[in-house]
Amino acid sequence: MLRIHELFLFTLRKICLLVLNLFDLSLKFNGFPIGKATLALNDIQQINETNFETYLNNKKQDIVSYHLKHTPFYSKLAKNASPFDWNSIPVMTKNDLQQPLNDRFSEGYNQKNVYVNKTSGSSGNPFVFAKDKFCHALTWAIIKNRFGWYGLDFNSSKQARFYGIPLDKKGYFKERFKDALSKRYRFSVFDLSDEAFHNYTRIFESKEFDYINGYTSSIVQFAKYLERQNLHLKNICPTLKACVVTSEMLFENDKALMETQFGVPVINEYGASELDIIAFQNPKKEWQVTSETLCVEILDENNNILPYGEEGRIVITSLYNKAHPFIRYDIGDIGILSKQSTLKKPILEKLIGRTNDMAILPSGKKAAGLTFYYITKSIIEDDGSVKEFIIEQHQKDTFVIKYVSSEELSTKKMKLISKEMEHYLENGLHIHLERVQQLERSKSGKLKQFSSLIPKENS
Repeated sequence: MLRIHELFLFTLRKICLLVLNLFDLSLKFNGFPIGKATLALNDIQQINETNFETYLNNKKQDIVSYHLKHTPFYSKLAKNASPFDWNSIPVMTKNDLQQPLNDRFSEGYNQKNVYVNKTSGSSGNPFVFAKDKFCHALTWAIIKNRFGWYGLDFNSSKQARFYGIPLDKKGYFKERFKDALSKRYRFSVFDLSDEAFHNYTRIFESKEFDYINGYTSSIVQFAKYLERQNLHLKNICPTLKACVVTSEMLFENDKALMETQFGVPVINEYGASELDIIAFQNPKKEWQVTSETLCVEILDENNNILPYGEEGRIVITSLYNKAHPFIRYDIGDIGILSKQSTLKKPILEKLIGRTNDMAILPSGKKAAGLTFYYITKSIIEDDGSVKEFIIEQHQKDTFVIKYVSSEELSTKKMKLISKEMEHYLENGLHIHLERVQQLERSKSGKLKQFSSLIPKENS
């Protein structure tokens, strides 16, 4: 009888362990070796600063050598490259990757033995990509590690997820099933009405969420609703520990609002689905770059590497992806690495915007699209009635500001916006304001704050 009792307890403990590690188990079930990847990540993190340069150079040489030898697509693209001369390695662009995935695979890889996904298309250049299974497991090991900085565990922490969701039945239930495995509850970002937010607060009241994760703009709108209602989320959901925002720009005043209304730290994440988390805010409030699995460079227009502290194009090498090359890959963003950066611990000082979101003005002057957003944001949101807005460039001298508001902006406010635009940029700009019921989001739920609608040949 004692042996039966012991066997029962042993079996019960095994079942509990499986339930507690459901997230890791789902990765293993799909062939992603998360245990092996976690051990590998730990080994990399143990390398000291002195030896890290050797590790990084070896990994760069290894991944270039591998793809030159085993990937016809890459050997053709980089026909004059040498693994031992980094300056000879060409910069890849998204246009290079807009060809069938089967033509880009390394030898031995196909759609049945890799992780396949599609970029969001927020850059205007969507494409399908692949990662070998160990590389994808490393991505999750990095994500788990970074969230762990804040006491969050994907196997046990309950997530309030502010994302889009497919509207077709198959896609909808697939995402809901994935949410269940990952201990998360999804709040759709396609309805940001006060009625929807009221229902969200009821859900927060009834569930013990550990953290919020999702698109910046929708979470900001939830914080604004709480402010209007004089509510503080931590009082409604005392278990809440943190809020992680991603995919869209985080402005300091929005961050301050969220931290006030949520009562928890707001953490900024910068990533790309085809790569990894690129940078994640650490507990010291530094935007720490993922040096374990990525090599991040800042380049000028002539592909020269810029020193820390200078602004340029963000170019990234994935050090572990053998299924598909991402080597000196121009992700389409502009940023600055801090002067306090080291090879082992690079710090992203500033993310300025996307290269394809540059506005070309009548004089020929270029301005980052988010410049317009910054200027307008400081004025338009003082009104109080404006919930959110976007800016579109229709011609070199013509910009349309679409905004969601309970009432029309005053003529005085419209004139002030036009005046400030000209003050910061140049004279002769035409600014049109258009009040709309709701803003159009991408299928994934992202909101693009600035868009240039001018054809490239005319810009």
